[in-house]
Amino acid sequence: MPSDELLGRVAALLPDVASQAAALDDTPRFPRENFEALSEAGLLRATLPESFGGYGYGSGAEGADLLRRLLVCLGEANLSVARLYEAHVNAIQLAFRYGGEDMKTRCARDVAAKNLFALWVTDPAGGGVRLEGSVLAGAKAFCSGAGAASRALITAATPEGARMLIVKLAEARVIPSAIRLAGMRAAVTGSVDFSGIAVSRADFLGEPGDYLREPIFSAGAWRGSAGAFGGLTALANLHRTEMRDRRRDADPSQRARFGQLLIAHETARLWLEQAARRACLEDGAAQDIVAYVNLARLAIEAACLDGMRLTQRGLGLGAFIAGHPAERICRDLAVFLRQPAPDETLDKAAAYFFAAGLPESR
Repeated sequence: MPSDELLGRVAALLPDVASQAAALDDTPRFPRENFEALSEAGLLRATLPESFGGYGYGSGAEGADLLRRLLVCLGEANLSVARLYEAHVNAIQLAFRYGGEDMKTRCARDVAAKNLFALWVTDPAGGGVRLEGSVLAGAKAFCSGAGAASRALITAATPEGARMLIVKLAEARVIPSAIRLAGMRAAVTGSVDFSGIAVSRADFLGEPGDYLREPIFSAGAWRGSAGAFGGLTALANLHRTEMRDRRRDADPSQRARFGQLLIAHETARLWLEQAARRACLEDGAAQDIVAYVNLARLAIEAACLDGMRLTQRGLGLGAFIAGHPAERICRDLAVFLRQPAPDETLDKAAAYFFAAGLPESR
C-alpha cells in the first residue's frame, strides 16, 4: 500500500473520532474504539521503516510531510488521540534510533500485534524509576495512556546513569490520582508504579544520557506542535461555520476577527512545515535544528493562544458553555500547549541566532 494511501485510510476514520470526542471528555476514558479502528487501518505502523513492515513516515522529506499531515489530522479530530499517538511515534523512533537489531525486531513485532507504545519519562517528587539488580523500583508521573498502553519507553536510574528501556506493562500498577486535568481528559493521564518488574539487558537501548541527546530530544517537539496546529485548525473551521450559520459573516468586526485568526493559522502552518522538515532531515547542525524547532514551537503556541482568544471573542458566551465544541477544544488545547521551560527555550533560541545570524529559508 502506498504511503499516502495510509493517510487517506486514516483520514476516512477521523469523522468518527471527532464525533466521539465529547463523550470521551465528558466521562473521561481512553479512546479504545478509536485506536482499534485506527490500528486496523495501519496507523501504529506508520513510522516503522518499510523494511520492518511500516510506511516510513517521518523519514526523508516525503516522510516528514506525511507524518506532519497525519498528526495535524489527528489533532483536528481529537487532541487526546493526537497526544497518545505522538507518544507512540516518539517511543518507536527512539527505539529505532538507539536500539540494536533485536530491539527493532521486537518493537516491529509488537506494533504489528497492535500494541500501543507510551513514553513516560517524568519523575514524581521524591524520585522516579531506578534499577535495583535486575528489578525496577519506583514510579513515573504524568503518564498519558496509563492503564491503556501495553508497552512504554521509560527512563530509569542505573549505576551507569539514566538509561532508556522498553517495558511490557502487564505487571505495572496504575496509581490512583486525585488530580483531574481541565482538558485532555481522554488521554487518561496518571502515575504508574513499576516496582517489582524484572528486566534484562535486552530491554535497554542506547547509552546513559541518550534520551537527552540533541537534536532529537528538542527537535521532536515539532510533532506536538503538529497536533496543536490540528486543534487550531478545528477551532478555525468551527469559528467560520458558526459565524456563517449565525449570519454574522457580513459583520465587519467579525470579518476582521476571522482575518486575524487566518493570519495566526497560516503563520503556524508555515513554521510547522519548516520545523518538520528540518527535524526529520537533520541536514543542518544540531544547534541550528534545535533553535529553529524551539522558535517554531513557541510561534505555534502563540498562534494557538491567539486562535483561542479570537474564537472565544467571536462566538461569545457560547464558547464557554459546557458541551459546546469550542469550549472543549479550547480546554484541550490549553493543556496540550503546556510544554516545559518556554522562557528558557526562547532565550536559548534567541541567543543562538544572535550569534549565528537569521535562520535561512529552506
